Amino acid sequence: MPVPDADIRALSGRDGKRAAQKTVLEARQRLTSSSGTRADFDFELMHDYADARIAAALPMAAIVSILAIVASFWVPVTITALWAGLVIACLLIVVMTARRFKTAEPGKFNAARWTRRFVAAESVGGVALSLLALFAMVADPEALSAVMFAMVLVSIASNAVATHTLPPATLMSTLPVTVTVSIALIALGGTLNYTLAAVAICGEIFFLFLARQLHASELETISHQAEKDTLIYELEEARNMSDEARRHAEQANIAKSQFLATMSHELRTPLNAIIGFSEVLKSELLGAHQVPQYKEYAGDIHSSGQHLLNLINELLDLSRIEAGKYELNEEVVSLVDIAADCRRMMELRAKSKGIELVFSYGDNLPRLWGDERAIRQVVLNLLSNAIKFTPQQGKVVLVVQRSGDGGQLISVKDNGPGIPENEIETVLSSFGQGSLAQKTAEQGAGLGLPIVQKIMDLHQGRFDLFSKLRFGTEVIATFPRARVMDALAPVVEKRNRLEIYSEAG
Repeated sequence: MPVPDADIRALSGRDGKRAAQKTVLEARQRLTSSSGTRADFDFELMHDYADARIAAALPMAAIVSILAIVASFWVPVTITALWAGLVIACLLIVVMTARRFKTAEPGKFNAARWTRRFVAAESVGGVALSLLALFAMVADPEALSAVMFAMVLVSIASNAVATHTLPPATLMSTLPVTVTVSIALIALGGTLNYTLAAVAICGEIFFLFLARQLHASELETISHQAEKDTLIYELEEARNMSDEARRHAEQANIAKSQFLATMSHELRTPLNAIIGFSEVLKSELLGAHQVPQYKEYAGDIHSSGQHLLNLINELLDLSRIEAGKYELNEEVVSLVDIAADCRRMMELRAKSKGIELVFSYGDNLPRLWGDERAIRQVVLNLLSNAIKFTPQQGKVVLVVQRSGDGGQLISVKDNGPGIPENEIETVLSSFGQGSLAQKTAEQGAGLGLPIVQKIMDLHQGRFDLFSKLRFGTEVIATFPRARVMDALAPVVEKRNRLEIYSEAG
């Protein structure tokens, strides 16, 4: 079914509004962000930073202790212990700040304020680390230069990895120690010390670049996760809207069916009177008409009333089926007998158009379990459609036989104009008619085949339509094997032999 222009405009308007809202939200997020991305991204990055700092607290303290122990071979133990204690105390400040962030209320998150707090804590830690350069004043510089260089690289690497989600913190935790130790090495002089200072500076640059790359990768991951969450949310919203629309459509369909059922009952009462009185006038039971045309008019009224009554009956049946109030009155029936009765009823109409109506059926077909009135309506609708669309001197074949799966089927085949393949779906829909049918057929509402489909569904059967343009149409209504009476095992009543003898005696 084509989508109305109004619905297309509504959908495009809704999509445009949603896109505009998304753009405004992203712009607002960037304005409140400290990194120029989005405020919620800042929160995720700082959350990861806090987790990393808390998780790395003990390993970092162990690294500082090991560095102090190694340095104690050249530096007095008291000085290395004081340095290690100061660095660990600063590390504790960073951890406490991270824990405070974790317990803060997310709704009151301020990216700039928390960035300043973290950078300040890391700056204190970086300055504490930079006191490493003072070791050169209390020990042999030549022996200590390689140790200081190694300690600087370890400090830079560990801090860069732990703080990569917050680039300003990475810079402030690594730059002071790199600058002070490099200056100390340069002040000592000598090719080796110059080389170590240059390598330390290059190491700082490399680890800052690595931290920046890790930050970009983390930011991209968070961005993709946010996009996925947004898509999931929009999909959930679309599904909810679809469910709501389906519920409204179902309610509207039920209301429509109830309205049709009520109106059909109300219309059939006066129509029966119109048909009855027009039959009296047409038959001239109360005397001949003074004007001959009155008899013709009465015939037109009678035929129009019959047509309208048939249409109302079809509407009533369809509305009852769609409303779920069409109940089958099932019993044992003969499909062959029903088809034969319907063939006799339609034979006069076929002869009036010069159509040959052929009926054939299989031998010894068992009975079916079904609703006789509904099955009769199926056969009459199929025959009526075939005769209606078959041209004069045409042929309609009615067949009742076994189906391939052991069930029974009714086949009605004609050599009428056929149905274009792209119109079959329209023909099978309620009130649907093909282009050729509208030109060549008698009046109809397009409810016959939909009613047949629904009745077959109620019988757990199948309805198929095969048509080829200019070669005719064949419709097949198939009843399942479970409804064929010989598909059921015979019931054998076992009786006590003594009871048989007692009854015989």
